[in-house]
Amino acid sequence: MTLEELDELPYGAIKLDAEGVILGYNLAEAKLAGRDPKRVIGKNFFTQVAPCTNVEGFAGRYHEGVAAGELHDRFEFLFDFEMRPTTVEIVLHYEKAFGCGWVFVRALGYPTPAP
Repeated sequence: MTLEELDELPYGAIKLDAEGVILGYNLAEAKLAGRDPKRVIGKNFFTQVAPCTNVEGFAGRYHEGVAAGELHDRFEFLFDFEMRPTTVEIVLHYEKAFGCGWVFVRALGYPTPAP
């Protein structure tokens, strides 16, 4: 997918390498998270950009999928690092053949806890 095609998606899309370094970050995710894609590309998603995801239920799932050589997992998560707490649906995807993974993010339409 080209960067232009990524930006046309109606949900957040973050392209990662096997270690979790951000290779691509689309406009929908930039709006949801309030971050400039140019400032996050090249940083580790789990430790530098969204440390709230550096838990077994998120980063652990990603790294296990990478180690297994394939991953497709879906779950709800509360993003609350440097942003208004937002409940989202996450889809993690990794394919060894391409050597990269994806974090797809869709905001859910119900209230989230106050900070």
